[in-house]
Amino acid sequence: MEEQTVQTKKPVARAFVGIVTSNKMDKTIVVSVSEKKMDRLYKKYVTRTKKYMAHDENSEAHVGDTVRIMECRPLSKNKCWRLADIIERAK
Repeated sequence: MEEQTVQTKKPVARAFVGIVTSNKMDKTIVVSVSEKKMDRLYKKYVTRTKKYMAHDENSEAHVGDTVRIMECRPLSKNKCWRLADIIERAK
């Protein structure tokens, strides 16, 4: 009998771009991610917004910044995203 090696591919981590809405927690930011989706019934584009809690190790993001967050292992009950980079600072 010959041995078969099974190679498993690591899934690519999901990433979103959004705007920081809160940075009042220690090492945690809240990021609002908006997307436009077509409504099936009315055939119009509707903006849907979802909030994600993301880990910000150095507390460098501020309210209004545009940031990229990436999926990671669960860090707490609500936090399984981390700050990847800051795209644009708030004015």
